[in-house]
This record gives sequence, structure tokens and C-alpha cells, in this order.
Amino acid sequence: MDDREREFTRIVLENKRRIYTVCYMFSKDAEEVNDLFQEILINLWKGLQTFEGDKFIGTWVWRVSLNTCINHSRKKKRSFEKIPLDVNINLFEDIDEDSMQIRQLYDRINRLGYIDRSIILMWLENLSYEEIGNILGITANNVSVKLVRIREKLKSM
Repeated sequence: MDDREREFTRIVLENKRRIYTVCYMFSKDAEEVNDLFQEILINLWKGLQTFEGDKFIGTWVWRVSLNTCINHSRKKKRSFEKIPLDVNINLFEDIDEDSMQIRQLYDRINRLGYIDRSIILMWLENLSYEEIGNILGITANNVSVKLVRIREKLKSM
């Protein structure tokens, strides 16, 4: 294993949870989440050669993950709609009140636009306004304003 492969393995292991979080925010289908995860890994591998090592690696992983999922979602909207196979059983469905509230929150978040969804996702992951701004290329003040507006949208849904 060469240095590049070791570095890539380290990056994936350290950021696996972060990548899956982004994937699950953009899809509820387990198979599609796995496809998104693989696509992100491919994009990380391709971008590793040009990655500027002086930047924070987590910021770069967030940016690649979000851009990959957003591009995938845009392509999916343009393509034909797939009809999933339904066996009318969900072994993982929780019916307690907490699970239902969390599901309702995520349903509302999924109705937001891609950028708003990305911002609220990163905020829920406890990233600072500055980190969110660096990932999206906007100022921390702009992140603050957008979060206030996003919260208002979520309340009104």
C-alpha cells in the first residue's frame, strides 16, 4: 500500500460517519445511500491528488460529500422516476413518539432546498458558523442569517 492509499484510508475511516450522515440526509433508500457513499469515495479518491494539504480535511470531505449528493439529487430529478419494490414490511420502523418526531423533522428538512438542507445538516452536526461558511463559501454572518430563515421555514411547515 503506497502513501496515497494509506492517506485515503485514514481520511475515509476518520470521516465515515460524516459521509453517511450526508448520504442519509439526501436519501432514505439504503441501496441509494450505499451508492452515494461509493460515489463520494470515488470523488474523494479522484480529488486527493489535487487536494491542498493546508486546508482542513474535514471541510474538504463535507464539500465533496454535499456536492456529490446535490449533483446526484439534481440528476435524479431529471431522470425517470423509479418505482420501488414494496413488500409492505419495514423491520426497522420505530413507532414510539420520539422516533416519529425525529422522522417528522427529517421529512420537513427534506422539503428544504439543497443549500438550506446542507446548512441545517451541518448545524445539527454541531459545526460552527465559520466551518459551515468555509464549506459553502459564504461568511459566518450569512450562515447565521440563513439559519434563522431556515428555522422559520421549518416552524411554518
